[in-house]
Amino acid sequence: MAHPSQLGFQDAHSPLMEELLHFHDHALMIVFLISTFVLYIITAMVAVKLTNKHITDSQEIEMIWTILPAFILILIALPSLRILYLMDEINDPHLTIKAVGHQWYWSYEYTDYENLEFDSYMIPTQDLSPGQFRLLEADHRMVVPVESPIRILISAEDVLHSWAVPTLGVKMDAIPGRLNQTTFITTSPGVFYGQCSEICGANHSFMPIVIEAVPLKHFENWLSLVLEET
Repeated sequence: MAHPSQLGFQDAHSPLMEELLHFHDHALMIVFLISTFVLYIITAMVAVKLTNKHITDSQEIEMIWTILPAFILILIALPSLRILYLMDEINDPHLTIKAVGHQWYWSYEYTDYENLEFDSYMIPTQDLSPGQFRLLEADHRMVVPVESPIRILISAEDVLHSWAVPTLGVKMDAIPGRLNQTTFITTSPGVFYGQCSEICGANHSFMPIVIEAVPLKHFENWLSLVLEET
C-alpha cells in the first residue's frame, strides 16, 4: 500500500509491475538528460553572442537535431511496446475470477467453482479493528494463490468503474455490457490494496479492492471452507 509522503511508486509484487518500474526509471533518465542538455543550450545561447553564420545556419546541426530526437523516441518506444504486449498475454491461467463493479462495491465470482461468489464492501471507519487501514479494508478479500497466473474478467453492473491494484501493475476499466480481461502473478504472499480508478458517483472513494495472496495449500484450505459454507 502507499505510505504518507511517498514520492515514488509502490513496491512491485508482480513481474509486470517490475517491468513498469524499470521502464519508468529508463524514461526518467532520458528526461533528465534531455532537460540538462536543453538547459545547457539555453545558458550558452544567453551567455554567448552568436554572430558566426556557419553556426546559425549549419546543415550539420539541422541533421543532428532531427536524427537525435528520432533515436531517442526509438529508445523509449521499443521497451514500451514490449510491455504493452506483455500486458495482453494470457497463457493458461490457473484461476479465473470475475470482478463486477457496482455503485459502490465489488462482487467477485470464482468461475472455476460453482456457487463461489461474494460481495466486497468497504469496512466503515467505526468498525475497523486495530491495524486495519481506513478506506482500504473490505469485509471480504479476494483470495488467490501466490505465484500462479490469475485471469480477471472485469465488467460493471451500472456505470463505469476501474479495477486497479497499483502494486500488481493492474488497471482495467469495468464497462457495463462489456467484458474486459487482464492477468497478474503475485511473487510473494501478502495483502495488496487498490481502489476504483474511474469516477463513478458519490461513493467512488469508498469501494476498495483487497487481494490476499497466500500459498497454494492455504488457498485450498480456504477454498474448501468456503465451499462447505455455501
